[in-house]
Amino acid sequence: MSIFNNKVILVTGGTGSFGKKCIYTLLKRYNPRKIIVYSRDELKQYEMQQQFKDFRNIRFFIGDVRDKERLMMAFCDVDFILHAAALKQVPAMEYNPVEGVKTNTIGAMNIIDAAIERNVKKVIALSTDKACNPINLYGATKLCSDKLFISGNAYSGKANTRFSVVRYGNVAGSRGSVIPFFIQKIKEGILPITDKRMTRFFITLQQAVDFVIKRFEIMHGGELFVPKIPSVKITELARVMAPECKIKFVGIRPGEKLHEAMISEDDARNTLEFKDSYIVKPSFPWWDDKNHYKGKAVPDGFRYSSDTNKNWLEGKGLKEFLKLV
Repeated sequence: MSIFNNKVILVTGGTGSFGKKCIYTLLKRYNPRKIIVYSRDELKQYEMQQQFKDFRNIRFFIGDVRDKERLMMAFCDVDFILHAAALKQVPAMEYNPVEGVKTNTIGAMNIIDAAIERNVKKVIALSTDKACNPINLYGATKLCSDKLFISGNAYSGKANTRFSVVRYGNVAGSRGSVIPFFIQKIKEGILPITDKRMTRFFITLQQAVDFVIKRFEIMHGGELFVPKIPSVKITELARVMAPECKIKFVGIRPGEKLHEAMISEDDARNTLEFKDSYIVKPSFPWWDDKNHYKGKAVPDGFRYSSDTNKNWLEGKGLKEFLKLV
């Protein structure tokens, strides 16, 4: 029996790339009583209704995570919440920082408060590699969001609502990913790359969905889950995707990093390593060290970064990966 069978699941940002794939996967694999799509774009909801018209146990709520009253209504009788809604475009957030704070940080506070008040059982919030040692507004708001969700376990009280966070790298082929950008630019014969040294973590959409779904089953509340995923040199990505194209180095954009990290040296003291993932444990006095007892402590000074990663995609392996996108 799955924990999702006969349960009510709500997905914020449910019309996004991740939300749609996750909802489809839940509907096909399990037997939830109801899935609620919570998002603010009526056109995307209409389009998704057409795509999911064969499923009778899906509902659509127009709403914004900035609106706590609407969240309170939507969370009534909900068992599990997946919080995927966010403003994510780095350049847009650099230019519109207040909007990023309202959605990514204040929105997180609203989700936590409403979930506790409605006695939701489990909540997982999606994070990003940009939240680790952030240098841009997007990363800073998501780091703040991560801290809020993890601390939410400390004041859920009698509600017993549990919160955890999943942090992963760039979703290959998703909106805003470099892959569809390169596909568009191939027609012009020139691929713009910000810096020849740039590396990134990559994960497919289905891999990200599968990882998150599994975390609902094993979470105790307070963990920050990080999957082990491969790194890619952006110049290698360009070479494999379009060997006939020229590369033009255009300089780093505002708020952009050369490399992305998902676990910092300061988090290493609380990090456990598993075969397919890492878990950063919370610093709670009531945290039970028997939770995830099979994990191995990482060494001091450990840092999980795209440039020092042991797992790389290149050549034939990268070509095979791109077929999954």
